[in-house]
Amino acid sequence: MKLWIKRNLKRTLFGLFGATVIIGSLSACGHHGGHGWQMSEEKATQFRTKIVERVGKELDLTDPQKQRLVTLTDKLREQRTALMGKTTDPRAEVQALVAGAQFDKTRASALIEEKTSALQLKSPEVIAAAADFYDNLNPVQQQKVRDFMQRRHGWFNRG
Repeated sequence: MKLWIKRNLKRTLFGLFGATVIIGSLSACGHHGGHGWQMSEEKATQFRTKIVERVGKELDLTDPQKQRLVTLTDKLREQRTALMGKTTDPRAEVQALVAGAQFDKTRASALIEEKTSALQLKSPEVIAAAADFYDNLNPVQQQKVRDFMQRRHGWFNRG
């Protein structure tokens, strides 16, 4: 009995955490208008080109390294697209969970399952592309990446 309770408690906590992350992510993405995941293919290509140029300049990348970065950005975009699924309005989808008198647990569970499946399906490709890019940087370039990450301190601590 204790094992069953412990297992279900873990599942419930994991589910709530996952729902919080997904709901927050979808809500954040919903206000971007023509940016982010709603970007047209043309704008996405322009954005990728800008990123590759900027990172290429900062890290002094060779052409093969730039190609690996392009592959990584493409894999990240594929994962993001898979994560968003068929929704055209993520904010409305999340708001629909609380539109009635009770929270729509069934739809929330389906959303979590959908997003988790997308992550599980695409993450190995993203990890492989990230590893290929990073592992093919020279030690000085790798240190610049680590230094940049250390300076950033994440999204919420920009100071």
